Amino acid sequence: MRTLAEDDRLIPAAGGVVWRTGDGGAVETAVVHRPKYDDWSLPKGKLDAGEHPLVAAVREVGEETGLQVAVGRRSVQTRYAHRLGPKRVDYWVMEAVGGAFAPNDEVDELRWLPVAEAVELVSHSHDRAVLEDLARTDAPRSPRVLLVRHASAGDRSDWEGPDDQRPLDRRGRAQAATLAAVLPVFGPTRLLAAPPVRCGQTLAPLARELGMTVGTVPELGEEGFDADPQAGVELVTRLLADADADGPVVICSQGGAIPAVLLALGVRWHGTAGALWPPSAKGSVWALGGRPGALVADYYRDFSADPAAPAGTLTPSAAGRS
Repeated sequence: MRTLAEDDRLIPAAGGVVWRTGDGGAVETAVVHRPKYDDWSLPKGKLDAGEHPLVAAVREVGEETGLQVAVGRRSVQTRYAHRLGPKRVDYWVMEAVGGAFAPNDEVDELRWLPVAEAVELVSHSHDRAVLEDLARTDAPRSPRVLLVRHASAGDRSDWEGPDDQRPLDRRGRAQAATLAAVLPVFGPTRLLAAPPVRCGQTLAPLARELGMTVGTVPELGEEGFDADPQAGVELVTRLLADADADGPVVICSQGGAIPAVLLALGVRWHGTAGALWPPSAKGSVWALGGRPGALVADYYRDFSADPAAPAGTLTPSAAGRS
């Protein structure tokens, strides 16, 4: 017997559980009515060709609700039978930061409701599971730090100059362009890079996209971190604890520092308590929220197409759509 995950007819989709703070200070969430199905649900939709689920989730929320959002932590993944085949939906928690709803071809009504009322209204049990995840009090809704490993910069042995001056290669420049297209969905408000040229170059396209400058963080370069690991860990800890920040800080660091920082903060890959270090591929991103020992840590190896998505190519311009 084939499982839902193994079925080659799997329909990949993505969406968001969108929240805002209501007049009384309580969390409210957006639920939408779809006239085609006459149901109340959360905004979501199928992946386009070559699309990453995160990109699809932001696009679908924008198309169905008209809202602009800042992406937070990953929510639950739901799986259920659909009339066209088994369906998998990846959800993210998203804060509404702008925009306004207008009825459209897919959604004719949007309601902002306290989470408990939304649970009662939605038509499907899989949506209730996502709403229950939004209501958690043990996990932050939004990251405070986006910890980026610099993009590809070729082989050290092929570079004749000082290693700190080694630049991105063609693959690295493409990775940096993708980061610049995708990371704005998190609503970053500050950019920092370790001293090596390749770290600054990794964030340069993002800085141009956001109209920001890139500051220097020597504590998280390999040289600075080797000299004083505690200083690097304390820097990230302070940023995680900054409750007044309007959005996350993006930090581009190196492979000699990132796994050690994550371990010191209590991150274990797949819950492993042994010596297996968290991964840190070039161009990858860790979205961190919470406090040391109780972090929400989402790992994005890259933002390439979902293997189950329709065939196609994801370009940076497509990744930036909302």
